[in-house]
Amino acid sequence: MATQVFKIPDSIKKDAKYTFCPGCDHGIAIRLIAEVIDELGIRENTISAIGIGCGVTLYDFINVDSLEAPHGRAMAVATGIKRAKPDKYVFSYQGDGDFASIGLAESMHAALRGENFTSFCINNTTFGMTGGQLGPTTMLGQITTTSPTGRNIEYYGYPIKIAEHIAQCDGTAFSARVSLDSVANIKKAKQAVKKAFEVQIKGLGLGFVEFLSGCPTNWKMSPEAAHERVRNEMMKIFVPGIYKDVTEK
Repeated sequence: MATQVFKIPDSIKKDAKYTFCPGCDHGIAIRLIAEVIDELGIRENTISAIGIGCGVTLYDFINVDSLEAPHGRAMAVATGIKRAKPDKYVFSYQGDGDFASIGLAESMHAALRGENFTSFCINNTTFGMTGGQLGPTTMLGQITTTSPTGRNIEYYGYPIKIAEHIAQCDGTAFSARVSLDSVANIKKAKQAVKKAFEVQIKGLGLGFVEFLSGCPTNWKMSPEAAHERVRNEMMKIFVPGIYKDVTEK
């Protein structure tokens, strides 16, 4: 019986040392992005703008030119790169706190302007890098270091549903929410990543993908339990699906 060879994408740095927490889904998201970049044959012409947070180390793992943006400003930086280098393929990579809290204005207005780049956001319902504080997507009732009795509507309001908000912007060409909790959903996630790049290649406007991810360290769970939480809690609130796709009209 032939042995299946596990191929590392050319876009992944071969000497990278894995630095994410055990069970973190950033590694899966980054690999999917790298695989799609390779399959589309655009690595030599791709530039990333990376937000502040756990995902800021993306440039340690993916073999493309990268710029580290100020906190919350990755989509503003991506806008500048794409406008200065319209022949390049640009993507931003952020966590939900960076994207939808301090960076919400930059994120929404890039979508409203229809900036022609690709944007990715990891939603793990917490500020992961800084200690597990309440974030813009923290679920109602969820305990964090800054909501020790759980998120309540009266004090904290509701969590933002990012993919739906981005889909409502007229300049958005593609907006989807995917999950990284299982092999089947990871395959669907890759399809969405590819479509988000394809709309940029076609010059149709912003392509956006929100990844639902576990955060075992700050949730104080095993990786298995974290994925169960994604399935049983997060996916009921942040429903996976394609919220806008102009190519389907």
